[in-house]
Amino acid sequence: MTIPKFLIVILISVVLSACDDSNTKNSPNFSIETNANNNTFKLGDVLELKINNLKNKEISGVQYEFLGQTIDTNFKLSGVKLGIHKLTAKINFEGKQETVSKQITILNNEAPKLLTFEIINTYPHDITSYTQGLEFYQDTLYESTGQYTESKLRKLDYKSGTVLKELKLEDRYFAEGLTILNDKIYQLTWRENTGFVYDINSFKVLNTFKYNQSKEGWGLCNDGTILYKSDGTDKIFTLKAETQAELDHIQVFTDKGKIGALNELEWIDGKIYANIYQRNGVVIINPENGATEAVIDFSSLKEKVTQHSGLDVLNGIAYNPETNSIFVTGKRWDKLFEVRIIEK
Repeated sequence: MTIPKFLIVILISVVLSACDDSNTKNSPNFSIETNANNNTFKLGDVLELKINNLKNKEISGVQYEFLGQTIDTNFKLSGVKLGIHKLTAKINFEGKQETVSKQITILNNEAPKLLTFEIINTYPHDITSYTQGLEFYQDTLYESTGQYTESKLRKLDYKSGTVLKELKLEDRYFAEGLTILNDKIYQLTWRENTGFVYDINSFKVLNTFKYNQSKEGWGLCNDGTILYKSDGTDKIFTLKAETQAELDHIQVFTDKGKIGALNELEWIDGKIYANIYQRNGVVIINPENGATEAVIDFSSLKEKVTQHSGLDVLNGIAYNPETNSIFVTGKRWDKLFEVRIIEK
């Protein structure tokens, strides 16, 4: 049977009309417009907002929400965390409500300072240690070393390099960063989604914990109350020390963009010092908002250690309050350097 041409035209028209109706119903009535290219701002800028009324609806009210608070159409971006954040608008119109959203990026308003260093002392370091975490506690150095079948927790005499106490982890664990608080050692593993809490004297495992939003275990430090954890991204997570539950996070950004591959962490004078994996450098981070305030270039140190096939990147930074100096080393480095940071 041959379908008449006029019926074919009608059928096509009906199908297209249905598609148009479907697209109309699913497409938003509104969008958010900001006053910045690519919706990217710097700390201290004013975020100006308006609603694009895409289908000429009668709007009766708009509520903007950003960073956990209701904001006005002009909102100064001061005292806020850097990074990529979701902005939403709840729009009331014609007895209905529609919620639309947009990503806003907040950068720092200052470029990081460029810092250098001077070597005060050089000490021996186990050339087989794949250093993942390094921290002083009561003038004693503790180290976490990585690699499957090689991972250890160690207590060291840093001046001689002597291992005073050691615990080898099970072969299935790849140890990462560590930190020490209230006579407890907290140690991460890489992809095993497991952290360990030890008694500092006996190295006995007191309990284990799992990660939550953070993807992996990389670095750890603490401010005397809260733990800070990196996961190899641009994020640093805060953890409650007593339960190791993740509370919040910051995103680490400069005035240009994010700093990724954050690795081993150290808390020094109210700031977070973070190794950047594969970069042989350390960034100094404001823990309140994630701003990268300074960068230390340690690349020349790698040339001062024994060169061998297993030599890897800088990783390991520890502050000793007894000497008021910083100690750095790397993966399979045979030296531990005591340094003083200086501005160029």
